[in-house]
Amino acid sequence: MKTKTFFTTVIFFLVTVSIFGQKTYDFLRLDMSPRAGALGGSFVSNNDDPNVIFYNPSGLKLIKDKKISFSYVNHLLDINLASVSYTQDVGTWGRFGAAFEYISYGNFTRADQFGNKIGEFDAGELALIIGYANNLEENFYYGVNIKFINSSIADQSSSAIAFDFGLHYSIPSQGLSFGIALLNTGFQISKFFNTKEDLPLNLVIGVSKKMAHLPLTLSVDFNKLNESDDPNTGRFEAFSVGAEFELSKSFSVRFGYNNEKRKELKIGDFGGLAGFNLGVGLLISKYHFDYGYSSMGDIGSLHRIGISTSL
Repeated sequence: MKTKTFFTTVIFFLVTVSIFGQKTYDFLRLDMSPRAGALGGSFVSNNDDPNVIFYNPSGLKLIKDKKISFSYVNHLLDINLASVSYTQDVGTWGRFGAAFEYISYGNFTRADQFGNKIGEFDAGELALIIGYANNLEENFYYGVNIKFINSSIADQSSSAIAFDFGLHYSIPSQGLSFGIALLNTGFQISKFFNTKEDLPLNLVIGVSKKMAHLPLTLSVDFNKLNESDDPNTGRFEAFSVGAEFELSKSFSVRFGYNNEKRKELKIGDFGGLAGFNLGVGLLISKYHFDYGYSSMGDIGSLHRIGISTSL
């Protein structure tokens, strides 16, 4: 019955959610976590990492202890990102989470209408997140986030309020976990000048499977199921696949592929390694160190580092 309820909800979202057009606050789509990035972004069915708050708040409920994580992303040029996430149980109320993510686009030269340099300006975006997760039934969980988002360029700024909604269903005896999340549904509070822009709404579903006789967990996510002019195959082109090998209790190797990134970054028929990702995880004492590498083909590559621990 719980399995039927979960997939009925998936179908409901697929049928009723639809949105098109270019979005602002697109930094919310970026993978902040080195672990998630190494898996190609396949993280909506995760349930053991505080960074799941960025992908599906319902996954927070299965996390044990008080956990905190810090991540840093060295993007292209002088673009840099950082995030912090935290989660803990609060008595019988359920599990709460909090997170912060920030992106800096660097400094730019300010010029007047005649091309004369008159100084510099910067640009950046941030999001503050509060999350909550609890049980619906045994092995069936729900979660919700509320976000305050701000984007600024020089002396202009825009802000918004957004919500994330998620469900997580697990079958522990089979090592299966399912996740569905509707991310970034909300509205602008203030605009750049008088231009109203949509938030980067994202409907994502995914599944992960821990192999019975191998130290391997496979995961698959389908993103942007609400975005496509082709209601059939086009809805499933933004998929990612991840594989995590737990070679020992203290060392993991990760690989991932992101089909959407591959398509976007191909130059003609050549894509190089665009869309491919890899990473490692290392446990020293009670500290988890993570590194993720993401190829962007001929454009360059992204490097992510992170550290997490239980408090």
